[in-house]
Amino acid sequence: MRSERPTATWMSAHRGIAVIATFLIAAAPGCKRQSVTQPPAAATYTIGMSQCNLGEPWRVQMNADVAAAAEKHPQIRMVFKDAQNDALRQRGHVEELVSAGVDLILISPKEAQPLTEPVARAMDAGIPVIVLDRRVLGDKYTCFIGADNKLIGRAAGEWIVATLGGAGRVVELKGLMTSTPGQDRHSGFREAIKGSNIEIVFEADMKWLEPDARKEMESALARFADIDLVYAHNDPGAHGAYLAAAAADRADGMKFVGIDALPHEGVMYVKQGILDATFLYPTGGAEAIEAALKILDGQAVPKEITLGSRIFTNDNVADGGEAIQAP
Repeated sequence: MRSERPTATWMSAHRGIAVIATFLIAAAPGCKRQSVTQPPAAATYTIGMSQCNLGEPWRVQMNADVAAAAEKHPQIRMVFKDAQNDALRQRGHVEELVSAGVDLILISPKEAQPLTEPVARAMDAGIPVIVLDRRVLGDKYTCFIGADNKLIGRAAGEWIVATLGGAGRVVELKGLMTSTPGQDRHSGFREAIKGSNIEIVFEADMKWLEPDARKEMESALARFADIDLVYAHNDPGAHGAYLAAAAADRADGMKFVGIDALPHEGVMYVKQGILDATFLYPTGGAEAIEAALKILDGQAVPKEITLGSRIFTNDNVADGGEAIQAP
């Protein structure tokens, strides 16, 4: 039996029904039209980020944390600048950001004194400034975000005293001592070991850099036959010291302590048995974006935001470390 072809009237009517059905389905709550995409919202705010250098893994991580947090907010456009460990270049970057009329500046200064004036000028121009990790002098900034470096240094010193039984020969490899974290990690450590029989046989400023730490440790090894422990102000410094000691076939007789505790760096070194302890120094990247959004929205934020820390050792690294308690 031959089937009949649909008439033009029948086809037209059914096309109309199909169009109406499609419209109703698209308009129904909870239904999504996958083929239709909305253009991304234009950025409302421009935030400039001045990083003192990207030669340290911790600073690379800070920028990554800032970028990841900012990507969650399409109203933000980030502009990143790397001062390459040059305070004068960083001063110039801040001035460029001010001239460009950014809405807010994030800065992690190389040194306190040289960056104090440009930060103040940005504030005078009506641009809020969030200072990360390293302070500037005075209080002419909008918000400071960082961990308590003196507390971390003190906790490291207390752990070292307990681990060495109150006596031992220690090398201290310091961070850049014109920066506030280096000064605080040093003073907190020295306060903690005061009154013990811990002897600092060698100390040097390795400027946060692993190659410098390795060279300084080679000097210490050449001068001292007995070294019980190395306290470095960051994990690259502690790792550089370990490499120098290992090359001299003396690493097995020493302990190594660092600060930063990045998952792929300090924490990994503890798991591998290279470091005996590392102390968390959070980057504050996510917190910076959270604070920036509040400031740009006209909300008040604290002048100081202090981030917590943790200690990671072989005994607790599998459990995520242990929180450091303020006295």
